[in-house]
Amino acid sequence: MGEVLTLELEQKAAAVREQLAAAVREYGRVVYANSLGAEAMVLTDIIWSHVPEIDMFSIDTGRLHEETYELLEKLQRRYKRKLRVVYPEAQALESLVSAQGVNGFYQSLEARVACCHARKVEPFKRAITGYAAWVTGVRRQQSAARAQAQPVEWDASYGLHKVSPLFDWSEEQIWQYIRARKLPYNSLHDRQFPSIGCMPCTRAIQPGESRRAGRWWWEQPESRECGLHPRVRHAAAQA
Repeated sequence: MGEVLTLELEQKAAAVREQLAAAVREYGRVVYANSLGAEAMVLTDIIWSHVPEIDMFSIDTGRLHEETYELLEKLQRRYKRKLRVVYPEAQALESLVSAQGVNGFYQSLEARVACCHARKVEPFKRAITGYAAWVTGVRRQQSAARAQAQPVEWDASYGLHKVSPLFDWSEEQIWQYIRARKLPYNSLHDRQFPSIGCMPCTRAIQPGESRRAGRWWWEQPESRECGLHPRVRHAAAQA
């Protein structure tokens, strides 16, 4: 038999629905930046099933795993909806590769950040233009840096509110929801990839490693963010 949702998790899912609906009431135009990770499967299910007023997009950096594209197709078939896909600017990518080479991001932190900026941050900025708030799948457990965040905060980097409705969910609760709802998910999760980004910058983790150890594994832990979630957090937004 498959897993069923506990009363606690049913209540947590209801709280997410209400937080998202409240964000729409308070901010008006709200958008979800879908990472296509495990947390994203929970948020996709809740948003497309219960809060369809929230727009949704995902960024194709041009270096994603094939399994990620397969998941995107499964999602669109399941919910009978098209997920907006945003791409980097072609000229920016040409300039990046010309300057640092195809895999130049391995050479230095500066080179990697420049790659993330061209492939992820700049498309993200275009995608959120005109919105008053964006939704993320950030959770407290994911890293020490993310534990400093707040469920709702003012994102000064982008000039809009940031809503993280799964902030207090555990990884176990994420997977219980996925299995109980029989949601599609990236098959790389079954091969010790808890966090999945671009193919060259993601690896499986080893026993005992942190959940995000497979992201930019050649760097120091404190630098392992793409730029969408700044390492220095801002004060929580006032209600």
